[in-house]
Amino acid sequence: MGYAMANRLYREHELAFRTQYAELKERTLVAGKLLPGTPGSLALRSGSGRAYWYRVFYTLPRKAWEEIVGKESDEETLNTMRERMAFAEWAAKQVSSLRKLGFQVADKATARVLVELHNRQTFDAGLILVGTLGYMAWLNELGAIAVSARTLDIDIARRQQLKLAAPLPFLETMKATGLPFVAVPGLLSSAPSTSVKLPGVDGLRVDVLAPGKVLGAAINVPELEWVAQAIPYYDYLLADAENAAMLAGGHCIPLRLPQAARFVWHKFYASTQRQNFHEKAKKDLQQALVLGAVLADNDSHELRRAFEAAPQPMLAPVKPLLNLLSDKAAAHPALVELLHQCLGKPGSAREV
Repeated sequence: MGYAMANRLYREHELAFRTQYAELKERTLVAGKLLPGTPGSLALRSGSGRAYWYRVFYTLPRKAWEEIVGKESDEETLNTMRERMAFAEWAAKQVSSLRKLGFQVADKATARVLVELHNRQTFDAGLILVGTLGYMAWLNELGAIAVSARTLDIDIARRQQLKLAAPLPFLETMKATGLPFVAVPGLLSSAPSTSVKLPGVDGLRVDVLAPGKVLGAAINVPELEWVAQAIPYYDYLLADAENAAMLAGGHCIPLRLPQAARFVWHKFYASTQRQNFHEKAKKDLQQALVLGAVLADNDSHELRRAFEAAPQPMLAPVKPLLNLLSDKAAAHPALVELLHQCLGKPGSAREV
C-alpha cells in the first residue's frame, strides 16, 4: 500500500481550494474584457484646457503604460474603470494564493498573450489552447496536483474556420501585446512561418496548429492571415472543445480546451511519434497518464467514450504500450483496468 501511494500520479486539492478556484473562474467568465498588465492606478492629465483620466499600469517588459479612460467629468466611465481595476486586483490576489496552494500558473508573458487573444474574442470564435498549457489548465479544472514542466510554448489550434466578424491578423495581434514578437522562419527557405517568438534562447514561442494528415504541412488560416502547422488527428482532439480557464501571471483567463479524455488518447499517440525527441515523448506520456488517472479515478466513462470515438490508425501505435502504461499506472487500478479493456481487445475503435 505504501509503495502504491508513493507512486500515485497525482494528489487532489482540498475541496475548499477547488471551491476557491471555481469562484475565481465563475467571476472571470462574466467579467468581459480583462485589463492587461497590473491593475494599475488612475492619473488625471491636463492639457489644451481639458483634463482626462488615464490608467497607468505595468506590463512586460517592465515599463509604465498609459491608456485613456475618459474625460474628467465622465463619472460613469471612471467608476466602471475603478470596478474593473478592483476586480483585477482581487483576481491577482486569488491567483497568487492558488499558486501557493499548488495550482498551475503560467508566467506573465503567457498571460499577456492569452489576455490579448481573449479580449479579441478568438476563443469565443473557436480557438483552442492545447499542448502543455492545456494540460496545466486541465489539472486546475479537475482539482489535481501534479508536477508540470515549465513550457516556453503557447500552442493554439483551430479545428475549422474561426467565427470572426473580420479577419484578425495573427502577427499584428501578437505585436499588440507590446512584446517584441517576430515571425519564426520555416524549416525550408520557401516554407511559410507558423510561429512567432520572443528574442533569446528562452523566448516565448506561439505556435498555430490545425488538423492535417501530414505532420508539419502548411495549413492556410485566412481568418488570421497566417499559416498553421498540420498535426495528424487534431480533428479528433479538437472536436467538442470545452469552456475552461487558464491561470497565468495575475490573471484567470477564459478560454477553450480539448476534452480531457480526448487529450489523454491523443497524447498517448503523440508520445509514439517523437522518435527523435525522447524527452518530449516522455512528457506526452506522463501528461496522458496523469489526466487519465484523474478521469479514471472519478468517472471512467469519459475515457471510454473518447476511446470509442478515436480513429483506429491513431490508436494502433498506442496498443503496444499497454504493459508499459499499466506499470506506470499501477497505483491507479481503475486506469489499469480501463487500459486493458480498451487497448487489450482488437478492433475496438472505429476505422477512418
